[in-house]
Amino acid sequence: MRRMSGFNIVSLTFGLAFLYLPMVVLVIYSFNASKLVTVWAGFSTQWYGELIRNEAFLDAALVTLKVGLISSTIATVLGTMAAWILVRSGRFLGRTLFSGMIYAPLVMPEVITGLSLLLLFIGIDLDRGVLTIVLAHTTFSMCYVSVVVSSRLASFDTSLEEAALDLGCTPWQSFRLVTLPIIAPAVISGWLLAFTLSLDDLVIASFAAGPSSTTLPMKIFSAVRLGVSPEINALSTIMIGIVATGVILFSLMSKRATIRQQQEERDAARSEA
Repeated sequence: MRRMSGFNIVSLTFGLAFLYLPMVVLVIYSFNASKLVTVWAGFSTQWYGELIRNEAFLDAALVTLKVGLISSTIATVLGTMAAWILVRSGRFLGRTLFSGMIYAPLVMPEVITGLSLLLLFIGIDLDRGVLTIVLAHTTFSMCYVSVVVSSRLASFDTSLEEAALDLGCTPWQSFRLVTLPIIAPAVISGWLLAFTLSLDDLVIASFAAGPSSTTLPMKIFSAVRLGVSPEINALSTIMIGIVATGVILFSLMSKRATIRQQQEERDAARSEA
């Protein structure tokens, strides 16, 4: 194994510090007893209690979770269907237009996407609220799911499906019992990506949201404009902890699944020998 040079070590250290040092400072100051976020006045957890009693933040968090769960699930279903059509349907009339419409949100500025959706909702006389945010998030996140699932379907061994069909499965049974379990990691990754994008979105939600449907990023942005408060630090720390826990759990599950698959392959090889 190649040893890292001093320059690489220094570069890696500065890069990690640039990325994670602000988060560390934010977490530390979330336990600050002072109302001034730049003045340390001792250790305290009072701002977490204030955050729990802040109904505005709690309502915004519930709206964000609701929108994220619903939009990511719909985007995963539609994105998987779009990926299946692009990979398995071959050449068909309108394929270029279809693929272009699927991948357009990837390169389209969020401001343009949000404004377009706003004009659409106004044109069809649809009141803005949770429903419009769900529709907006589904529109821009399904393309990411399609990209992830398409890459897995492109390397999929179709002989497995053909074997299932030869053994008497219907096309739906072949997809449900053979194809879907194999591409499940890509589908789950697409869902997680869509859910993360929904939680993080501010620009598009600002166009699609109504007066009674404020998301958490919108609430944080409006609060920060008046000055960073210790409650914002506490809320950010909780979000960092949730994301870090989710990443660690998902990594452990993936590692365990890989080890189990390798063990099954070794057992199969021994049985054949």
